[in-house]
Amino acid sequence: MAYKITDACVNCGACEGECPVGAISEGDGARVIDAATCVSCGTCASACPTEAIVEE
Repeated sequence: MAYKITDACVNCGACEGECPVGAISEGDGARVIDAATCVSCGTCASACPTEAIVEE
């Protein structure tokens, strides 16, 4: 199951560099996760300082 980024995202980018498959990119004011690319490893959620990344 893919992860998603909630409205709590402050667009810091901490998660993007941690994603082993490059599923995270900068969106309009927040990061976004490409669900088709996400391998559900949870690394991004662990890196998020605002706990804005949750399992979908």
